[in-house]
Amino acid sequence: MARIAGIELVDTWRVDFALTRIKGIGWSLSKNILAALKIDPSKRLTGLSPEELAKISTKLDEYSIEGELARGVRGNISRLQTIGSYRGLRLAKNLPARGQRTRTNARTKRGKRKTVGAFKKEALTQMKDVKGKEEKK
Repeated sequence: MARIAGIELVDTWRVDFALTRIKGIGWSLSKNILAALKIDPSKRLTGLSPEELAKISTKLDEYSIEGELARGVRGNISRLQTIGSYRGLRLAKNLPARGQRTRTNARTKRGKRKTVGAFKKEALTQMKDVKGKEEKK
């Protein structure tokens, strides 16, 4: 198991794919990094020398990845909430913040459907009986 940027990567993976497993690095950035370091993207992690691994890890220090990236995103969200922007309020209420409709859909954000205002006949009659007894007292 190769360890790059604090992430355990499987030795049998290709280098270009393995870099995409690091949060904040996609395919295009992975290919750019390997091109800048002149490393063949089709190599497996087992085929890399320790010097090449060191070059990759030093190159990754130039980018915000993993924890640093997550802290930045969290900071941006908290900033929006503290200034009271519309997006910040929507994020605080756990609702879609980019203009999606919520009357229908948005189940992922809003959660399971909750029925409001629909009573069964028995429950309604029980409530009436309880109110009637309270009024007689």
